[in-house]
Amino acid sequence: MGPGDLSGDSPLNMFARTLASVLWERLISRPCLRIWNDHARGSVATLQSSGDRLAGWLLLASSVCGLFKWRQFEPEVVLLAVGWYLRFSLSYRDVEELLAERGFHADHVTVWRWVQRYAPELQRCLRRHLKPTNDSWRMDETYVRVKGKWRYLYRAVDSSGATLDFLLSAKQDAAEAKRFLAKALGGANHPAPRVINTDGHAAYPSAVAQLEGEGDLTEDCRHRPVPYLNNVLEQDHRAIKRRVNASQHFRSFCAARRTLAGYEAIHMIRKGQASGSASAPGIGLLHRFILGLFAATS
Repeated sequence: MGPGDLSGDSPLNMFARTLASVLWERLISRPCLRIWNDHARGSVATLQSSGDRLAGWLLLASSVCGLFKWRQFEPEVVLLAVGWYLRFSLSYRDVEELLAERGFHADHVTVWRWVQRYAPELQRCLRRHLKPTNDSWRMDETYVRVKGKWRYLYRAVDSSGATLDFLLSAKQDAAEAKRFLAKALGGANHPAPRVINTDGHAAYPSAVAQLEGEGDLTEDCRHRPVPYLNNVLEQDHRAIKRRVNASQHFRSFCAARRTLAGYEAIHMIRKGQASGSASAPGIGLLHRFILGLFAATS
């Protein structure tokens, strides 16, 4: 109901019209609607009616429509905060302050809960949009501190630097190397490897031999332990480690696994690995793309 729907010239009706007009102007000038209009154009359905300036609703895909139920903020605000944290070297308190400057009062613990809930979903939604990679793989592991102890983040990229897969593990042995390689082989967006390059760690030859014996790897797949060819992967580690260091490390293994999934997803988007994403930076492009991942497709 718009502010001009009250009729009559009585003092009560005139007061009611004035009050309704003030409330209506405050409603349509809400910051979330401005963010919606500025950053999510093309990923929302805009509905116009008499007396409305502009109002938008996020059309969530049926598989994720229940993810934002009972949240006190609009989905675009939640995803904006999650995207900020995963993309930039920010703490949860930094994101809280950025939201407060835009009129949203969310505690830093709330932002942490959003990241834990939606970072894995972002990575899951991104998987079906990834472009194919090539068959020359680079595998390596880096160190991540979790609850005061060093854990191992296995990562793999192709020769062009496109991320293939990742796995956070508590151990660094042949069994974990085999588990990571088997996980990477199950990806739908990259072909079976022609060559697998590693840094010479003793766990990889055994893992590759076991997978070849089980038939998961073809016999013509070559294992190449040449450390300098892994420089592209060593450089790729830096973007993830920068986010991890800014977060002051993790307090639990599960929280680390969920957050790292978001770091990797944003990193893949920024490298242009997803269809429709741009590797060059642009104002609002990342947030718009994230909204599109959660929006219903026609």
